[in-house]
Amino acid sequence: MKARALVMVLAIAFAFSPGAMAQEVVIGALNDMTGATSDVGKDYALGVAEAVNYCNDNGGVNGKPIKLIQFDYGYRVPEALTKYKLFQRMKAVAIEGWGTGDTEALAPTVTADKMPYVSASYSGHLTDPKKTPYNLFAATDYSTNARATLTAWHDTRWKQHADNGKRKPRFACVYMFASPYASAPIKAIKDQATLLGFDIGPDQDVSLFAIDTKSQVLGLKEFKPDVVWHGNTTMSVSAFMRDAYALGLGAQHIVNLWGLDENLPRLAEKAAEGAMGATVCAFYGEKTPLMPKVVEYAKKFNPGVPSEKRLIRTVQAWSNVLALWEAMKRADKAGALNGEGILKKGFETMQDFDLGLGGAKLTYTATDHRVSGSVPVYEIKDGKFKLVQVTDIKSRWPDKWPSWMGW
Repeated sequence: MKARALVMVLAIAFAFSPGAMAQEVVIGALNDMTGATSDVGKDYALGVAEAVNYCNDNGGVNGKPIKLIQFDYGYRVPEALTKYKLFQRMKAVAIEGWGTGDTEALAPTVTADKMPYVSASYSGHLTDPKKTPYNLFAATDYSTNARATLTAWHDTRWKQHADNGKRKPRFACVYMFASPYASAPIKAIKDQATLLGFDIGPDQDVSLFAIDTKSQVLGLKEFKPDVVWHGNTTMSVSAFMRDAYALGLGAQHIVNLWGLDENLPRLAEKAAEGAMGATVCAFYGEKTPLMPKVVEYAKKFNPGVPSEKRLIRTVQAWSNVLALWEAMKRADKAGALNGEGILKKGFETMQDFDLGLGGAKLTYTATDHRVSGSVPVYEIKDGKFKLVQVTDIKSRWPDKWPSWMGW
C-alpha cells in the first residue's frame, strides 16, 4: 500500500509541475480493481494503461504526450466523486470512467463542467445528448444489446422450439436490484420481451458478490422460464448458472456483456454451454487489424499476467481509450483541445469510424450518442464463443428506434 501511495504522489507531483502541464494532455481514469466488479475491472484497468502507452508511442495528441492518472476507487460512488474533483484540479481534459452508479451520479456534473467522460458503463440512460452530452462510450449500449440478445434467442432458439406456436415463451430477469449497472437495461429488455410476445416472470435479486444462488433458482422453479436474462458480472452469473444446472431449472441463459467473457465457461463449465450474449468488440487475441498491438502491449507492460488469463475486457478498454484519443486529436487539430471541443470537434465528427478492434463502427451525432444499432450476438459452444447472428435493432424496428434512445 505504501508503494502504491508513493507512485500516486509522484504522478500527481509530476502532473502539477509547470513544464509537464505545458506539454502534456492529462486524462484521468477511474477503475475498479478491488470492489464489487473487480472480476471484470482488473483486466479493463490493465487495458487502459496499455492503450495509453500505445497512443503515446504513436504520437500522443498530435505530438503532445498523454499523462494518465489512474485510480482504483473500489466501485464506491463517494470515492468516485472525490477523485473526479481531484482530476479537475489536475487539469484533466477528459476522464475514462467505469461504473454505472458513479457515471450516472456524475452525469449532471460533467455536463455542467463540459468534461468528456468516456465510461465503461454503457448505460442506455447516457446516450441522449439532450440530457447527458458529455457521457460517451465506444460501444453499443446495454439496452440495445439486451434487445438484440433476446431477439437473437427468439429468432434462433424459440422458433425451433417444440412449443413454438402453442404457447408464449417464458422469460425472467436475474440481477442485483440495487446495482445501477445491473438494472440499467431491465426496462428495455422487458419492453422487448413484450414486443416479441413473451410471458414475463418474477425478477430474482442476486448480489454481485453471490456465490450461492439456490434460493433464487428455486424462486423461478414454478414459473419454469425458457430463458433467463443475467445482468450481473461474470462471477455471480457463473454461480447462478451452476446452481440452475444442479437444480434442474431447465432454462437457457442470455447474459449482459459484463457477465460474458472468457472466464464464464471456465467458471460455469458445462452449465454455461449454450449461453448467449452480445459483445461490443472482439475477444482477446481474435483476429482484427489492431489486435496484434493489443497483445504486444499486454506482454510488454504486464508480462506477469499470462496471455491465457487476459480477457475481452482489455479490448473494451482499448476501444474507449482509442475513441477518446481520436476525438482529442481531431479537437486539437481544430484548435479546441478542451471539453467542448473534444465533444463537438472530436466525437461528433466521427462517422463509421473503425477502431480496428472488431466492434461497431462509431458514429456520434449531436442528437444521438448511440454508436450503432447493429449488435453481434455470440453463444458458448464446446467452451468457445461462436457467432449466432448480428441483430440490427435499428433496421428491424426503425419506427421505434428514435424513441428508445436514453432508456
